[in-house]
Amino acid sequence: MVHSSIPMTLLLSLLFAGAAVAQEWTRFRGPDGQGISAAKGIPVQWTDQDYRWKARLPAGGHSSPVIWGKRVFVTCEDPNSPGGILLALDASTGATLWQKQYRLTPYRFHSDNSYAAATPAADGDHVYVLWQTAAETILAALDHRGQEIWRRNLPGIHSQFGPGASPVVFGDVVVFTHEQEGDETHPSAWIALDRRTGQTRWSRQRQNSETSCSTPCVYRPEESRPQLIFTSETHGVTGIDPDTGSILWELPSVLPARVVGSPVLANDLVISACGKGSTGNQLVAVRIPPGNGGAPPRLVYTHTGRSTPYVPTPLAKDGFLYTFHDQGEVCCLRVDTGKLLWSEKPAGRFYGSPVWVNGLLYCIDRQGKVVVLAAEPTYKLLAVNSLGEKSHATPAVAENTMYLRTYSHLICIGGTRR
Repeated sequence: MVHSSIPMTLLLSLLFAGAAVAQEWTRFRGPDGQGISAAKGIPVQWTDQDYRWKARLPAGGHSSPVIWGKRVFVTCEDPNSPGGILLALDASTGATLWQKQYRLTPYRFHSDNSYAAATPAADGDHVYVLWQTAAETILAALDHRGQEIWRRNLPGIHSQFGPGASPVVFGDVVVFTHEQEGDETHPSAWIALDRRTGQTRWSRQRQNSETSCSTPCVYRPEESRPQLIFTSETHGVTGIDPDTGSILWELPSVLPARVVGSPVLANDLVISACGKGSTGNQLVAVRIPPGNGGAPPRLVYTHTGRSTPYVPTPLAKDGFLYTFHDQGEVCCLRVDTGKLLWSEKPAGRFYGSPVWVNGLLYCIDRQGKVVVLAAEPTYKLLAVNSLGEKSHATPAVAENTMYLRTYSHLICIGGTRR
């Protein structure tokens, strides 16, 4: 096991945090996984004539786009054989710059899943793409011109519905979950690879239970080093040292069902949810201990019922928690107490997660309608914009521009990029 030095990790962390200020959208739900953008000028209501561009992808998929500089990266299934395609598109025009195909072993997954389920991650050097089936796990790094720099081939994922987690870059490592169902013949782990070489930096073995599709987020306390926050049914909510993979703190048994949505943060609170079937089971708020594990974490509150999402990830901003639900409800709660302020059903059912832009919430329902709400303690529906095709994806925002992924198209709206 090789560990990075703390100063280098902190330096790279600061560099990538600076990139977030520059409005790059480098991972699922953007900077640190929080779904919050500093963009201005994103329209509230639009028609097809207001698109800057609309690009048809080679085939379908459910992953979300990521952006670095003048490139948008997105994945789709391979229309000619079981497999996937990573594409780079010009952020200004939507033209395809290059594409890289990956042959995968056929496997049976849930009808709402896809070979192209994982959202890529990007930094100034590479784009990282994760493909997982029952037979193989492939994580590859490509430069921004499409040249593959390294590839790791690992065992597949044993899962009833198929995998769905995405990789993230933190400092000088690429982190992803390799959780699966079954026994010791199908071991589960959280894994970090060196972003430059693909070599294993650390691997934290985990117990098997339900597969977690949660993508970790980054917690940056003011007086101690950053942490990676993982959530799963088996282990609950966990804080991990990103340098070593060691467990800083853990609160198990607070997520009693399958975890699909990812954790979000409100200061030192972690918000996460779990569910089964087609609905949420329980939402929890956990207080992160100060320092790096000097005190135990604490369960602050739980929520059950129709205010609890399953697949969509919540969003926390300015003291409020917004949850979008598989059955179509949208709720606003006080993030510190869990008090429900409103619950409404503005459109259809949701798989995609919301983003916050300039005081507004944007989320795509499963029929491809973009719901726009005021991020306020009083319900205000501002618009419902149809994209004309189903979608399970989450919007991406960079340089005052929003990118919306439907099943087989990528759509660009908003301001002009440099």
